[in-house]
Amino acid sequence: MRFNKVLLFLIFTIFLTATQPSNAISANQGKMVRVGISDVKFQNYYYNTINITATDSFRLTDKATNSIIADFGALEDVNITIKDNCFIVKQGTTTIANGLEGPITAESENGFVTVKNLKRAGQNAYYRGTFEITKAPQKVNQFNLINVLDLQSYLKGVVPNEMPVRFGLEALKAQAVLARSYVLKPRERNYHNFDVCDSVACQVYFGANTEKELSDKAVDETDNIVAMSDNELVLALYSSTAGGYTESYENAFSTDMSNGVRVFPGSPRAFLKGVPDDPKTPVLNTEEAARKFYTTNPETFDNKSPYFRWTKEWEKTELENILKQTLKTQSQAGFVKPKFEKPEDFGSLKEIKVTRRGVSGKAMFVDIITDKGTFTVSKELPIRRTFQKNNISLPSANVVFDIEITEPDKDSKNEQPVTKIIAHGGGFGHGVGMSQFGAGAMGDAGYSYEEIIQHYFKNTSISTYPVELSNQTGHDTDTQLFYTKNKKVNLVVENKFQFSKLTVVVNGQELSLEVVPRLFKNEKFDISPYIKKGENRITYLLPYSPLHKKPVRVYVELKEAEN
Repeated sequence: MRFNKVLLFLIFTIFLTATQPSNAISANQGKMVRVGISDVKFQNYYYNTINITATDSFRLTDKATNSIIADFGALEDVNITIKDNCFIVKQGTTTIANGLEGPITAESENGFVTVKNLKRAGQNAYYRGTFEITKAPQKVNQFNLINVLDLQSYLKGVVPNEMPVRFGLEALKAQAVLARSYVLKPRERNYHNFDVCDSVACQVYFGANTEKELSDKAVDETDNIVAMSDNELVLALYSSTAGGYTESYENAFSTDMSNGVRVFPGSPRAFLKGVPDDPKTPVLNTEEAARKFYTTNPETFDNKSPYFRWTKEWEKTELENILKQTLKTQSQAGFVKPKFEKPEDFGSLKEIKVTRRGVSGKAMFVDIITDKGTFTVSKELPIRRTFQKNNISLPSANVVFDIEITEPDKDSKNEQPVTKIIAHGGGFGHGVGMSQFGAGAMGDAGYSYEEIIQHYFKNTSISTYPVELSNQTGHDTDTQLFYTKNKKVNLVVENKFQFSKLTVVVNGQELSLEVVPRLFKNEKFDISPYIKKGENRITYLLPYSPLHKKPVRVYVELKEAEN
């Protein structure tokens, strides 16, 4: 046992040395991310007991009292349990502390923290930063496990798990920019104790030991860079494979109203409009156009995906039995009209008809017609979950259905019976925003990461993360690093208030700018003469004035928005 422990320690030491972060200065180092860590099946974010350790010495701290609970050596196993809504800390049979309100933090200054038996990508998961164990809201004797770490380190645990590293540097850079934009502005904030989850429900995050050299480079060389539209971060959606034509946001997602009602189609997003890879491809919102596109193999950026085109088949009775279960489940979620409650309501399947499609041909509403009535399923994900095969949802809702029938006997007066249903489709995932396989192909074809993003996101600029400067808050200076190969670079000032001067230092060159207040329009300054290829450094300085009570917002635009 002693030999095994020493061997493990040596392995961890080698891993730690090989994966130490670079010493580059980053404004993002001040941006911390709280990631909810799920169980080994990615299904549960609530725990009542957990065993943690670290690859080097580590410390447990009670945040409620800001007091040290205990220090532990490398690989020492510590159990944390919650009972009577208080935390108990044990090592073996020895109780270290009890009656703690928490949160409890676990931090290893020179190592990685980990959870015993927690696997990611087939190996034990190790994490940079700190573990925080905090009580789950509105839950008795349950807690959340949260990994708190800086944004760049978080992204290095996301990018190689969201996109194969073989897709190349430019595609990985596009993924890094979108992953950064997404965590800073997610579609929904459903979690009380943390910002983002670690599964496909948010962004896949597996921690430190899945980091790769090329994806780390992509994260480093896009430090501080985000995608923006109309002065705000875009909702940076992406999926595996669009099938050659992305979909508009409103045709795939619903909108939650203030009264709790979920409305579909959703509210449109100007930057998330359906885009064909080939500009000559027509809109696919008719049955004829969708059928022609998804039953053939046109040349697109997605062709190399194993899900570019796919087929699913069911015998009639097989699909009927599936629909009797899935319609009930999707009815409970509110996406089946009229509500389907029991198998006897189904009857015999007669026809499947897509009644409305998005611009990419994505099914938005599907009628399932039986001899007992018609059930309408809405929205791409419920549609995919309704038509399952071997308990697996359809890869996408870019689908057309064929019905095979048996020729009746000449003397039969019965209708021609359905015997088989065939689904032809293309793509994997929701198909909104960037196609990851498409990005890989674009990178291979010589497109830059900026061009990749602007292909999938219209009216979008590639910029540094906006900084707010204010005399009132005392945050009147800030510094950002960024990489660029572009010749044209603008400083964008969003100055709705009475600021007249702004000082910036670009790679050591100080510039004093005269700023005009503009209520509805940004002011742009060309700073291209001071920009160099590769890493650049810019410092923003807001002169003090007692009249300046409102903030000014500034950022560097590396590539202007294109329609």
